[in-house]
Amino acid sequence: LARAAGCQVIGIDRDARRVALAQQNGAKGVIASEGVDVAQAVLGVTGGIGVDVVLLTLATDSSDPVHAAATMARKRGRVVLIGAAGLTLRRDDFYKKELSLQVSCSYGPGRYDSAHEEKGIDYPAPFVRWTEGRNFSAVLDLMADGSVDPMPLVSHRFAIADASRAYEVVSGSEPSLGIVLTYPGDGGAAKKSQRTVVLRSGVTSKGKGVVGWIGAGNFASRMLIPAFAKAGAHLDTIASAGGVSAATVGLKSGFRCATTDTTAMLSDEAIDTVVITTRHDSHADWVVAALKAGKHVFVEKPLAMTMADLDRVRQASVAASSQLICVGFNRRFAPMVVEARRALDARREPLALSIMINAGEIPAEHWTQDRDAGGGRIVGEACHFIDLSRYLAGSPISAIDVRTARRTGRPVDDIAMIQLGFEDGSVAAVHYLANGSRSFPKERIELFFEGKTLRIDNYRKLLEWGVPGLATRWPKSQDKGHAALAAAFVDAVQRGGESPIREEELLEVSEWSVRAAELASAGGGSA
Repeated sequence: LARAAGCQVIGIDRDARRVALAQQNGAKGVIASEGVDVAQAVLGVTGGIGVDVVLLTLATDSSDPVHAAATMARKRGRVVLIGAAGLTLRRDDFYKKELSLQVSCSYGPGRYDSAHEEKGIDYPAPFVRWTEGRNFSAVLDLMADGSVDPMPLVSHRFAIADASRAYEVVSGSEPSLGIVLTYPGDGGAAKKSQRTVVLRSGVTSKGKGVVGWIGAGNFASRMLIPAFAKAGAHLDTIASAGGVSAATVGLKSGFRCATTDTTAMLSDEAIDTVVITTRHDSHADWVVAALKAGKHVFVEKPLAMTMADLDRVRQASVAASSQLICVGFNRRFAPMVVEARRALDARREPLALSIMINAGEIPAEHWTQDRDAGGGRIVGEACHFIDLSRYLAGSPISAIDVRTARRTGRPVDDIAMIQLGFEDGSVAAVHYLANGSRSFPKERIELFFEGKTLRIDNYRKLLEWGVPGLATRWPKSQDKGHAALAAAFVDAVQRGGESPIREEELLEVSEWSVRAAELASAGGGSA
């Protein structure tokens, strides 16, 4: 690339074969062997001036390469770290020559920016000339006109069937550079068009509770899939956008098939239940599609991110009245919460409820913080505690007030106070806080009613004051209700019962959650 741009290039490596390859491609080569002063050799080539730019394409913990680069650079030159090296810098190296150090971020501007990489929002060329996309385009243009030839970089070729041999070469002592894996011509094309793969042959799924799963992320594989399997669901097909995660999770979890063709999966008559664990922005679309396909639906929270999406879900649910729909509001199924709710059954006076969530900070660039993809943390996670409040109060929500902290004049929805009023006169305060210590327990629930008090400490301890027949509990492990909710839903599907959470409550809680998020985005308010 540098030669094609008109630069004189000096190639430095410990491996004489790679130096020779650089020389074949027009570089002047220097072998960094024992006893060779590389910096002096480079200065010799440049007539004592030094090089304009040093590109470090290496991987080491040592800071020596950066020191050597500074030594061989000219005054006011540049050192660019493309690979990885120690950055314990010597001030004199950079001070006396006024050198610039640049650490390259992968392919260039736009890398790791979801708005650029996933949404296709480009940076304007007059202001950011070389984005990652334009870098790729320039390289392809140079390959097309023959200015850059990548073929000399290929040291080995293996058929995909011999891929293990390629790994042996990479991890062994045999000299190698670029290794190409080749795929069979006709068979490769046929397999590429195959969107569903069988993971367990000779297995058929039939009966009730045959599950098609959409989304193969960490939470699904670590928590929900094991819970559904334990509950007796028949794990038939798992789908993901790219297919790799579906196949990996599917093999591990015992699914019969993995697919990227979710539409075909929804059309499979053997599947009567769909579980949705995708990103938040797709939940409503998949719920509507699954209900229209005649499936029972379990969807991770949130049910929807906007009122418009919630209305679509409501209409689809009305049209599919024989199908169950459930949202992953697992907190109301936690054993301690169920026990606390039981203690509230006989109350005649309003309940005062306080829920504190030490949510922990999530980077602003995380997809859950993206308004389009995740909807923010109130609609995406605080909805759990709006639902928990609704469950413990046992009465419809009638009013809401939201107050958020502000940073540089902007509302911050993950430092928020949400107050709820209920039709029976009960009140709840949900403190959703992302600015606390990570060493502080994550959740605390306190209930005050008729001279009695209950406290649940992070689902590890249940304490009571003045509640007869309810003893303090210290279970061995934390249980937030995931398994119990999955079991209740699978049982309802297989036995033909009601949804574990009434549909009216799901829609009610989801509507108030969307309102809470809207109020938080506006800086606070009441509804």
